[in-house]
Amino acid sequence: MQARILNITVDCADARAQALFWAAVTGWTAQERDAIPGHVEYAVVPPASGAPALYFTTVPERKQVKNRIHLDLIPPDDDQQAELARLTSLGATVLDDQPPGAAWIVMADPEGNEFCLEG
Repeated sequence: MQARILNITVDCADARAQALFWAAVTGWTAQERDAIPGHVEYAVVPPASGAPALYFTTVPERKQVKNRIHLDLIPPDDDQQAELARLTSLGATVLDDQPPGAAWIVMADPEGNEFCLEG
């Protein structure tokens, strides 16, 4: 028997805002899990049961360096430019350090967590 991934957890300054951003990105449902003042937690739950959720927990410290793990997103209908426009309208940014010749675009969510939009 093997372990199964329950959540992919992200520490953040504003768990609610991050959860709402990622719920809009994925089309999944944001659910408040813990509302203790100063320690708000949200899950962004996929429609398929058994699949890992994105879990956002409020922490006091700010992000300092590049993530050691990130999400890779596949655009709907393989339309990278349309998805790029949608993601930036939600608050994502395109990062300056793009790998030369790469088919993907390195982006960041509203708190600066890196992710890639595949081409």
